[in-house]
Order: sequence, then structure tokens, then C-alpha cells
Amino acid sequence: MQRIAVEERDDWKSQAETLGFNFHTMYGEPYWDESACYRFTLRQIEDDIEDPTGELEQLCFQVVARAVESEEILTKLAIPERFWEYVRASWLNQERNLYGRMDLSYGGTEPAKLLEYNADTPTALYESSAFQWLWLEQALEREIIPAGCDQFNSIHERMIDAFANFGIAGCLHLASCKDSDEDEGTVRYVEECAVQGGLETAFLYIEDIGIDPNGHFTDLDDMGIATLFKLYPWEWMMTDDFGQSIPDSGVTFIEPAWKAVLSNKGLLPLLWEMFEGHPNLLPAYFADDPRAAELEDGYVRKPIFSREGANVEMVRPGEPPLAVDGPYGAEGSIVQALHPLAVFEGNHTVIGSWLVASQPCGLCIREDDSPITKDSSRFLPHVIYE
Repeated sequence: MQRIAVEERDDWKSQAETLGFNFHTMYGEPYWDESACYRFTLRQIEDDIEDPTGELEQLCFQVVARAVESEEILTKLAIPERFWEYVRASWLNQERNLYGRMDLSYGGTEPAKLLEYNADTPTALYESSAFQWLWLEQALEREIIPAGCDQFNSIHERMIDAFANFGIAGCLHLASCKDSDEDEGTVRYVEECAVQGGLETAFLYIEDIGIDPNGHFTDLDDMGIATLFKLYPWEWMMTDDFGQSIPDSGVTFIEPAWKAVLSNKGLLPLLWEMFEGHPNLLPAYFADDPRAAELEDGYVRKPIFSREGANVEMVRPGEPPLAVDGPYGAEGSIVQALHPLAVFEGNHTVIGSWLVASQPCGLCIREDDSPITKDSSRFLPHVIYE
């Protein structure tokens, strides 16, 4: 694994904006960054990222199977009691999942370590799939990278195939929050994949979903919503006023309710409890567990609902703590053994390993000047080249 400086395409910004990738710059700073790329060998991709991702997914399923039968675990995960049976039924009924992204610490030599699983509302999808692949094709055509470069990226094809085989009858509604270019851009891309998979679709904003007198969800045309892809986390849905109607709404959700277990940072101590010593896991405990004090070589404290690095605290021996502000923490926290991100030329690098229909199929790379990855962290493309 190497970080390699490369020439930027002189027209990439205009292409991004034409394609609807309007969030290529955030907070006045570049988000998409093609001034460099990361190079992997095929062995690194297959043995160190793809295979462990698939294995971790199967371990996660074992955690869900245990969690849905345990009131103690559901309580620790701060899932409201009203939703316990609903979450359990979604698992027992084998409701299908679409996608997810595991964030891994990996530098090219040691085993990749799972930092968290963005299993419910992962973003960076469009740029990981379509725009990163476009970069590869054009970088080859323009001789920016050597002939023979490839990419671990079948995300787009897997998304189309997943929708084609999802068994969705009628219209698929897709929703994001208003006033978020990134969220809407992600959902519009998911909609494009669904259309290519042969589905009828309708986009709307979460804020515009209505409820009819029978408790069924409706769109702005008063059409009933039977299947809903929502880029809106389950922990928010379960506490929103309209969310109280979910168990009786008859809606099939993508992602299903059992993903509330996997998208929760409480997944990490549950994985460690069940599979302690696994080479791709780090020691992790709920913050009130006395064993958390054993992490003497440093740890990271994460609220169980934290997103984009918010309210994460990193404690390093002999150094001042690092912390990111945010609105989370009241719901409880976990602590995870510190495993510093690999640093390339001063850039702290995290690997995002994508799954579609639970099959590993691509990766993305985010880097930051800080050891804590945030929503403003830069996205860089990658290549496979021996």
C-alpha cells in the first residue's frame, strides 16, 4: 500500500458538477482529492480487505441473532422497548439488506482492524462507485496512471443486481433529508441504480412523508408507500414522533430494522465478547464495563450513536487527549483499544470497505490531517497495480 502523487484532471470539477456530484468541496475545502491515489497489490485487496470484510459480516450476523433475543443487549444498545419485537421480527423474517461500509484501520502489512460498521446510512457511496471508476478510466486514457491499473470496485453493478433481485413489487420510494447535498446526492444515485435494476421509483424528502388515518405512510401525491429506502438512521426514526407509527405502517424499509444493531457502536464490544482475539477485531467494552480500565495503551471513546467522528475522544499515553465536539453521548458510549490509523506523508488514512447484499465489492479511502476521521476528511481514489 502506497500513497502516490498524480496529476489531476483539469476538468474534474466541471464533470463532477455536471454529474450531480455537488459536494466535491465541503466547508470551503476539497472533499474529492485526486492529487494523489493509493496503490494496492491484488493480494492486499483480496487477502487483507475483501476476505476479512466478508468474514466480519458473518460474525456480525451472529451478533444480531443473539441481540434480538436479549432484552439486556437491546437495552445496552439504547433501542426503545417499543421497537424490540419489531427489530426481532425484521431479523427472523429475513428482511433483506442492501449495503454497508466497514471502516478499517490498515496500512498494508498488519491485519486490518474493524473500527466501526456504517451499516444503516453509509455515505460516500456515489464517489466510491461511479466517480472513482470514472477517474480510473480517464486516468488510464490520459496516461496519468500506468497501463494495467485496476480498481477494487464492482459497487455499481452489485447495486443494480441487488435491486433487480430484491423482489420489490410496485413503486420504490427513496428519501433523504432536505438541505443536505451529500445525502440527496447519495439517494439520487441509489435511485439511479434501482431504475437500472428495473424498478419504478419516486424520490421525496423525509420531512414530506405523511401518515393517513389508517397509519400508512404516504407521499406528497397521497400514494401509499410500500417500500422505502431511507437515508435516515434508525435511532432517529425510533424517537421521532412519526416513527411511533412505523411498527404498524406495513412499510418495508431499506435498510431493515435489524441494521439498528449493526450500525450501533455497541456492536464493537459485542463482537469482542463473542469473538475475542479475532485478528480483525480490537478489544472493546461498554464504557461502564470495569474491563474498560484494562486499555492502558490508549483507547477511543465513541458514543453509540455517533456519526462522522462527532463526540469521539482519543486518549493516547503521554499525549493530550483529542476530542471532536458534537451532539451525542447521552445515549451511552463504548471504549475501543487505540489502533492508530496508518499515516502516509502526514495523512491519517482510513479504509472504507463496501458490501452490497452482504458481499464485499469495493473500497474507498478517506484521509485527514487529524487522527480522527470527520465528515470533512478528504476522499482519494485507489488503484490495484503490481
